[in-house]
Amino acid sequence: MEEEEEAIGLLDKVLEDEDVFLLEECELGTPTSPGSGSPFLVAVKVEAGKGLEMRKLVLSGFLASEEIYINQLEALLLPMKPLKATATTSQPVLTIQQIETIFYKIQDIYEIHKEFYDNLCPKVQQWDSQVTMGHLFQKLASQLGVYKAFVDNYKVALETAEKCSQSNNQFQKISEELKVKGPKDSKDSHTSVTMEALLYKPIDRVTRSTLVLHDLLKHTPVDHPDYPLLQDALRISQNFLSSINEDIDPRRTAVTTPKGETRQLVKDGFLVEVSESSRKLRHVFLFTDVLLCAKLKKTSGGKHQQYDCKWYIPLADLVFPSPEESEASPQVHPFPDHELEDMKMKISALKSEIQKEKANKGQSRAIERLKKKMFENEFLLLLNSPTIPFRIHNRNGKSYLFLLSSDYERSEWREAIQKLQKKDLQAFVLSSVELQVLTGSCFKLRTVHNIPVTSNKDDDESPGLYGFLHVIVHSAKGFKQSANLYCTLEVDSFGYFVSKAKTRVFRDTAEPKWDEEFEIELEGSQSLRILCYEKCYDKTKVNKDNNEIVDKIMGKGQIQLDPQTVETKNWHTDVIEMNGIKVEFSMKFTSRDMSLKRTPSKKQTGVFGVKISVVTKRERSKVPYIVRQCVEEVEKRGIEEVGIYRISGVATDIQALKAVFDANNKDILLMLSDMDINAIAGTLKLYFRELPEPLLTDRLYPAFMEGIALSDPAAKENCMMHLLRSLPDPNLITFLFLLEHLKRVAEKEPINKMSLHNLATVFGPTLLRPSEVERAHSLTSGLRRMAQVQVLLYYLQHPPISFAELKRNTLYFSTDV
Repeated sequence: MEEEEEAIGLLDKVLEDEDVFLLEECELGTPTSPGSGSPFLVAVKVEAGKGLEMRKLVLSGFLASEEIYINQLEALLLPMKPLKATATTSQPVLTIQQIETIFYKIQDIYEIHKEFYDNLCPKVQQWDSQVTMGHLFQKLASQLGVYKAFVDNYKVALETAEKCSQSNNQFQKISEELKVKGPKDSKDSHTSVTMEALLYKPIDRVTRSTLVLHDLLKHTPVDHPDYPLLQDALRISQNFLSSINEDIDPRRTAVTTPKGETRQLVKDGFLVEVSESSRKLRHVFLFTDVLLCAKLKKTSGGKHQQYDCKWYIPLADLVFPSPEESEASPQVHPFPDHELEDMKMKISALKSEIQKEKANKGQSRAIERLKKKMFENEFLLLLNSPTIPFRIHNRNGKSYLFLLSSDYERSEWREAIQKLQKKDLQAFVLSSVELQVLTGSCFKLRTVHNIPVTSNKDDDESPGLYGFLHVIVHSAKGFKQSANLYCTLEVDSFGYFVSKAKTRVFRDTAEPKWDEEFEIELEGSQSLRILCYEKCYDKTKVNKDNNEIVDKIMGKGQIQLDPQTVETKNWHTDVIEMNGIKVEFSMKFTSRDMSLKRTPSKKQTGVFGVKISVVTKRERSKVPYIVRQCVEEVEKRGIEEVGIYRISGVATDIQALKAVFDANNKDILLMLSDMDINAIAGTLKLYFRELPEPLLTDRLYPAFMEGIALSDPAAKENCMMHLLRSLPDPNLITFLFLLEHLKRVAEKEPINKMSLHNLATVFGPTLLRPSEVERAHSLTSGLRRMAQVQVLLYYLQHPPISFAELKRNTLYFSTDV
């Protein structure tokens, strides 16, 4: 009901504007008969009861606009035939499917309106008081099903046209300058319009036809034969408009630009702004000629939400300072990594609690309370996690700094602004009234309605994938010249995107062939992004905001992780298109439970999948050789590597190292010294993951879970130390060895960005895990993961623990384990 009222309210508002439009357009339309007078005189006549003259005036204006609309549809159809002709040749510009998607239903819409115009035109030109044309409008309204099909496909048509423009220069030229014929009496023979603008015209037209019917009814006597027909046509049109009100006009007009053109919303979204040395969540709106930064006002009950404008920059005045030009950021204290990880764990735990309550048909108040807590944590995470600087500058004033979580997002905003800046833009200053109107329009215009957190999602929305995504980045084509190229992979997690993997740099080539495999952990992920970069080695191009050299993005693309497509045992190969560049990749998905099933090795001569006691006995060592060698190599040349143990190594490199260690090959040391350090870190993680039982053992798992939950510090200390003593010696010595190594890694946190908490998050669930029997009765996955991390973090934060000291000490009280 509220949506209907909003739709009608919107319609009424446009109707008020439309009355003015029609009067203006009528002056430009088909000349009225002698003696019909000016619009002002006509208005006087209407007052005198001669409503039928006004009826003719409304129709004349509409007919003129209908002629323009048909010309626009013709211009859109013009390239369709030659494009279809080339689609069957050896050098197609577009495929048949792409053509049918972009031009979907345009031919049908054109034929409907051409027939309508051809029938209406003679009636208006040979006007008399008895003329009837209600049946024409009724027929037009009855064909609105074609528009419904067009509207449903509109977004896909736009996206397809955009992608085809990026990947094909010929189509880009065609779509940027389509020639539209001017009206018969016009001096301008043609005007140039973009395909994107023309594809929007049918959406605009639905509202226009409905408004004209409204005006015609106002000026048609109730006893006229047209009246019931127009009434019926208006009813059909209004019902249609209400049913698609939200979809029909994703970029509804706000106000006109200084050049008198329609100002439209192009992009909007929530960004974190650094303001007065603190982080603020803003809703940023990019219009055709201005960027507006707003904050949602708090409103008292019953009032419509509104935006408060914080600042705006006309696009004619907006510049992006180069990294070397930009001044250093205001001091913003980064949020400690371990606190961000804590928030993620709390969110996962709360999610599990909510699901449990729903399954048990718990009280709605309890569920709402949990949801509120989850939103608070998600909001804090959204506010405090972004670190990538995005600075914009007003050439007449100050700079503004946003922090984003993804380079992809930064590139999207920059490209959208630069595309609009190619047009002939003028600088301007908005009056307070104009600014109020523009800011007031933001609420209805916005396309992003909710803060991007999972607690805002509907219950029936996909929860995303949890587990491991295996991705092979094969190769790329379409570069115009040789360069040093690499790719990064991003997935969404907790409402924002994070970089998860990076290929090696393929030097001086236009056709890189990486063939590198990565294993990416997914936490409720729904999308995978691939970004292709050109590596910059120029040390002068350092970004003052984060002291890193800026590499150039050559292309970027995103695909949805459809569970049906990826949840198969087979690899799924795909191609992602980006700015004319095509990157080929393959992927498959493994659920977390499947990936952590520990299967003992069939060949006992190897080290992977073999009990740690068997390996140490065979090697006559206290700590397995593979653990010692990987740790030594990481400490030698990887301890300052950003994201060590978090960034995925190339899976093929990891498998090669696994094979060499399993075969006890004499070339191990040589191979280790040449191998990428992330692959060595990945091999160490894989070794612990593939142990037949986790390092801290299946038997002791429940006791570790109980020990970490103790509140009394002395009791917790006694219990946790006793549990270590209870481990088999090879497990304990290896665990203590790994513990000291991870502490040394964390000492370099200012450089490698890996805190004790980060390292506990990476290793905790691998070293401590329930057996399959235990898993069925243990905590929900979110709470379990939190406890696993807390156990390892407890030992990492503990003063050094020596094996001899531990074994010598007696227990204060006994704990059954």
